[in-house]
Amino acid sequence: MRGEASRIADRVSRDSLAPKLCNSGEDAWRIGNELFTITSALDHNIQLERALTDPSRPVEDKVAVVKTLIGSQAHPLVMEIMSDLVSRRWSRVSDIANAVEDFGVDGMMYYADYTNTTLQVSVELAELHSALLNLPVVRTKLYDATVSSEARIKLLYSLIGDADFTKVTKRLAEHATCNLRNRRYLQTIQWLINKFSRHMGESMVTVTTATPLSKEQVEKLIAIYTAKTDHPVHINSVVDPTVMGGMRIQVGDEVTDNTVVAQLQHLQRTVKATA
Repeated sequence: MRGEASRIADRVSRDSLAPKLCNSGEDAWRIGNELFTITSALDHNIQLERALTDPSRPVEDKVAVVKTLIGSQAHPLVMEIMSDLVSRRWSRVSDIANAVEDFGVDGMMYYADYTNTTLQVSVELAELHSALLNLPVVRTKLYDATVSSEARIKLLYSLIGDADFTKVTKRLAEHATCNLRNRRYLQTIQWLINKFSRHMGESMVTVTTATPLSKEQVEKLIAIYTAKTDHPVHINSVVDPTVMGGMRIQVGDEVTDNTVVAQLQHLQRTVKATA
């Protein structure tokens, strides 16, 4: 959890620069990618983080370090964001990398806005999350730091297969396994889903069933969860024949699994416990 100084620094910086990032149009893709690269560089160099967050060091010196880090080819807005961040006070040196990553995700969100794919990205992230729920071995390997990032990306795409995901979804899914950041893979995907939901002003409700939901079922679920969450919701319907029947419903980190396969698994555990 970030300390008070970091929360203030992050909020003030984002309030100041979000409008520029929002209006960057097609460049938001490049900006987001460059910020992800900087995030990784910071995560792997504690001395660099200390140099950029040292309150006793003149801001001009820290900006000079940033220029050396990102070079002259970086997008001007990336330089502006980094210069702003190093001028702030941080509770912990690692919090600056968190702020850079947040800006990177924002860049991807604004690019999705620019390409009219924001809702699609949110749905695809929810589909990826849902697919991984029943694949504990796969998702563990996706955040296994002893495995190379190249191997993790290869595993990711073996899972995605021929899914026609947007390039924003693919990039965010790659980022989650390239830049592990001491997080579980599923935790990062859920964080991204939550950020997109807040960005759109609604909650994502992922409903997994063996057969497609009817229009009436979707409308009923919207009514139930709109009342429950007290704001608009979007129903992401995922069809997975292996659940056999019933529904698995996920809202944020909360999962209610009433599928037939879940009930059978529970029965199996109960029988083993009483045997």
